[in-house]
Amino acid sequence: MSLAAKVVKGAALKNPRPRKAVLTLTPSAVQRLRTLTEGPEPKMVRVGIRTKGCSGQQYQLDYTTKKEKFDEEVKQDGVTVLVDNKALLSVLGSEMDFVEDKLSAQFVFNNPNVKESCGCGQSFMT
Repeated sequence: MSLAAKVVKGAALKNPRPRKAVLTLTPSAVQRLRTLTEGPEPKMVRVGIRTKGCSGQQYQLDYTTKKEKFDEEVKQDGVTVLVDNKALLSVLGSEMDFVEDKLSAQFVFNNPNVKESCGCGQSFMT
């Protein structure tokens, strides 16, 4: 027994599955990113992951002026953040926040993919 299948070019799904956001930004993160990237030369921030720390991985934030070929672009409230293609699976579904207290000011990632992290909170494992 065989089944027939028809291919329709450009046909849209009636009920497409919602795509999980790669990265969402809190209002404080948007405000801080806007401050960091404004100026005469347009800049963006690229989120990546490097092998470092007790638990194996650490977030890396870099300024950039252009999008690389496989970077995922996250646009929210007028701010553009790029996610490095090698970090996509580790960052998927995360929330980027900016937290400021008396002793520090830093971006904090609330990542549902983290299985363990070190005591200081600087490195993690997915």
